[in-house]
Amino acid sequence: MRASRAEEYREFATNRAAHLYRSACLLTSGDTHLAEDLVQETLGRMYVLWGRVSRIENPAGYAQTVLVRSFLTHRRRRSASERPVGELPDSALLRTDDPELRLALLGALGRLSPKDRAVVVLRYWEDRSIEETADAMNVSSAAVRSRAVRALGKLREQLGGSLVEFAAR
Repeated sequence: MRASRAEEYREFATNRAAHLYRSACLLTSGDTHLAEDLVQETLGRMYVLWGRVSRIENPAGYAQTVLVRSFLTHRRRRSASERPVGELPDSALLRTDDPELRLALLGALGRLSPKDRAVVVLRYWEDRSIEETADAMNVSSAAVRSRAVRALGKLREQLGGSLVEFAAR
């Protein structure tokens, strides 16, 4: 019985790690090292809970919630404000047909507050409902709606006409 649970967890972790990593990269604005740390912390917490996973209705969704909460907890720490400068992260995320657009979007996401960034990632990258996003962030639905409007406004303001310039290519 114990070996089968370990195998189930190994399969879950293998299947979800890439998705969690992509979400973590968006949350951290391309900081791949922090994203790896967040995924590792999330999978570690899921391992501890795996014996009780039968009580969790959607383990993949729960893992996303753990990831977002780990990110928000990390951002509240004093050491979280340290940022390396002067070089781009080497990331699989940067491989795209239009690297300028990806860098512009990651930069704009990085200038949002951590909670605004979490709302944008959960609502528009993860395609979660307002209620699911509110539950993952442990806030009210009204807070998610107002943060989403504010965050999208800031993104539009930051990107301005440059987004149209990238889309016209």
